[in-house]
Amino acid sequence: MLNEEKNLKTYYSVREVSEMFGVSESTLRYWETEFPNLKPRMVKSSRVRMYSAKDLEDIRKIYNLVKVRGFKLAAARKMLLANPSGVDRTADMIDKLTSIKEELLQIKAALDKIV
Repeated sequence: MLNEEKNLKTYYSVREVSEMFGVSESTLRYWETEFPNLKPRMVKSSRVRMYSAKDLEDIRKIYNLVKVRGFKLAAARKMLLANPSGVDRTADMIDKLTSIKEELLQIKAALDKIV
């Protein structure tokens, strides 16, 4: 799940993105080969990947399809090509529901302490 920060940077390293989504750096590099729309900027002199806000949004969609909903990579790729706006809405809804679930769990824990 993406940990959104208030101070958004222009570019993020592969390590930062890996930590944001809880996936390995090699997974991110592999996704680049599987999803043609995911193309982070490469610093030529050092071959360092730099992910933009658009790249983060693409990774969020891929993450939700593959890790949250359990799609195979080919099915996720097909879904992104066939219905990108539907994937956006679904990803947003899943994020919102996850946030609500976490809030409800915190409320339950607080109530358990009272009782």
